Amino acid sequence: MKLLLFILMVSSIIIAPVGQAQRIKDLASVQGVRSNQLVGYGLVVGLPGTGEQSPFTEQSFRTMLSNFGISLDSNLKPKIKNVAAVAVHAELPPFLKPGQTIDVTVSSVGEAASLRGGTLLQTFLKGLDGKVYAVAQGSMVVSGFGAEGADGSKIVANTPTVGRIANGALIERAVPSGFMQNDFLTLNLNSPDFSTAKILADTINQRLGADPDKGYVIATPIDAASVRVSAPRDVGQRVGFLATLENFEFMPAKAPARVVINSRTGTIVIGQDVRLLPAAITHGGLTVTISENQQVTQPNPLGQGDTVVTDQSIIDVNLDDTRMFKFDPGVTLDQLVRAVNEVGAAPGDLMAILEALSEAGALQGELVVI
Repeated sequence: MKLLLFILMVSSIIIAPVGQAQRIKDLASVQGVRSNQLVGYGLVVGLPGTGEQSPFTEQSFRTMLSNFGISLDSNLKPKIKNVAAVAVHAELPPFLKPGQTIDVTVSSVGEAASLRGGTLLQTFLKGLDGKVYAVAQGSMVVSGFGAEGADGSKIVANTPTVGRIANGALIERAVPSGFMQNDFLTLNLNSPDFSTAKILADTINQRLGADPDKGYVIATPIDAASVRVSAPRDVGQRVGFLATLENFEFMPAKAPARVVINSRTGTIVIGQDVRLLPAAITHGGLTVTISENQQVTQPNPLGQGDTVVTDQSIIDVNLDDTRMFKFDPGVTLDQLVRAVNEVGAAPGDLMAILEALSEAGALQGELVVI
């Protein structure tokens, strides 16, 4: 009953939003309230000759006919160029009930050229426990297309082997939820951080009128990722309590100083709190070019001698213009970017510089290479 009074108290509290403050629902999720992945295997029919003639597609086609009471001779090989084997997957959001619908994505698993114009036949979608939670069926929307000529040349736009069916799966079984199993709710931070978990718990206690100094605690941080919050046992009260709670705003702690480098794309992201210790850097390259030319030397027409082939080597050494620049103590992100731009370093050069700074211990921040 006390928690119900907290809800009434919260509804009368108005606190001005703080700059950069974020809602709890944007930074954390409720433990036990989650989506579930569903997957199934089925057949798409009605394709305009863009299907496939693979062994597993033929086996699936025979099984489908057998389920309808039609048996084919084992020596008969059906022509099924208008049929394709597909994988169907969907995401089942929490709290959806039987009779509601969800979107499904259909992807070819064989050699089908295109799924455009096809219809997915009844496909069971199963969860991780092997139980059927939804049944998918319907006509697909395929954004891509492909065309192939007699000489083997072809053109493909987007992805014609993947389609989507809006509201294409009917839910047959609800997923049990742990929303009402305990006397408390657990909030899980999207990015675990001890400081943020402490700030979140303090914010909830303050907004709901708790007094931890007197032993009256509503929210307790469990670890860097989770905060346990006492909640009403009544279903209606708990829903209202969470609706109020998730809209509280608080200022999360700053993320750790970090430099992220993607070596494949050349992308470099430098966090705001990255600092550099005093360091002097020079970066450049030595280019050596070696070319071989063969020169033929012939004797005089009346002279006695042999034709000789000699190799002529040309070696060229080019030293790039290199400059040395110095970082003073506590260089900020803005100063670092300005210094690098002044020397004209490319992304690849900057990667090498940052890695060398990290090895030298002059980079105050975590270097992450992905």
